[in-house]
Amino acid sequence: MFERPASGENAVLVQLDFGEGDFAERLSEFKLLVASARARPLAVIFGKRARPDPALFAGKGKVAEIGEAVRLHEADVVVFNHELSPGQQRNLERTLECRVVDRSSLILDIFALRAKSHEGKLQVELAQLQHLATRLVRGWTHLERQKGGIGLRGPGEKQLETDRRLLGKRVALLKDRLKQMGRQREVRRRARTRGEVLAISLVGYTNAGKSTLFNALTKAGAYAADQLFATLDTTSRRLFIEGAGPIVLSDTVGFIRDLPHALVAAFQATLEETAQADLLLHVVDAASPDRDQQIKAVGAVLKEIGALDVPQILVWNKLDLTAASPAIERDDCGNISFVRLSARTGAGMSLLREALAETASRHKEFPAAAA
Repeated sequence: MFERPASGENAVLVQLDFGEGDFAERLSEFKLLVASARARPLAVIFGKRARPDPALFAGKGKVAEIGEAVRLHEADVVVFNHELSPGQQRNLERTLECRVVDRSSLILDIFALRAKSHEGKLQVELAQLQHLATRLVRGWTHLERQKGGIGLRGPGEKQLETDRRLLGKRVALLKDRLKQMGRQREVRRRARTRGEVLAISLVGYTNAGKSTLFNALTKAGAYAADQLFATLDTTSRRLFIEGAGPIVLSDTVGFIRDLPHALVAAFQATLEETAQADLLLHVVDAASPDRDQQIKAVGAVLKEIGALDVPQILVWNKLDLTAASPAIERDDCGNISFVRLSARTGAGMSLLREALAETASRHKEFPAAAA
């Protein structure tokens, strides 16, 4: 019987092409995710299929190729840039005789590394437990019935059932704690609403430069780095903008395509800040060749959390990496559609402040229409 190793960072990466397009961009992002999880990629296995294999996801021939790479490089883990079913994961681990991690588990692992606040850690733990509940695998010799003792002989309770019961208790406890924190956040939100302070949230694909923009506006010194999910915990600052008055600006977790549903559910309370905002600054990496798909991915998450109808201004960031100039662009009705700037160099930041002042003025004059 194969016992799953508890640790190991030497990884073989697997990405298959199912014809969805953007293969190169997805692979580049996948490698960044693996690096963010502190793994060491030793080989990358490619393949092309019409659809996933029900049992092994990649098919017998490709799994044999993956197994050869695992043995050749003495890898500890195989990482798939795809969502695996519990059955596929078990079958792959039995065949490859090493730990197998899918995209959701990889992202959850990164979030566990990044969480700093107490609430952030609770949210990540909840997401991990909810993901684990669908598979509950600690190895395959683990699931036999417990041995009896004096007064306990007999079939007893399956270890799997014990795990599920204990896991259920922990999930309920975490949900209760997060609800309490959510109520506290609601009290603060109501106080802010009574004070008629404009609430603005930064949203965007991970590594689009949200935290750099947040720091440029607020001088808050929030952590910003050229890596995926550099910021996990929501940070809010009050600032004064000429012509807009006081506003509250919140920097939120970055989004990514195929964001695990358990993660969205666990961060629901935090992401309510986004749904309750008066305005979203949707930060886009203007230099990314995949920016259109990234905008769609952010829109999908906003829809899931009920924030798709919140007014948005697109902020085309990282202008210093393109040939474009700072500018404010408007739609046919004269409303601001996007602002081009560079948060890193400061080019175009005055234009963003002008846009915020205009939006704040409109919000005060027509609060119902602005909302």
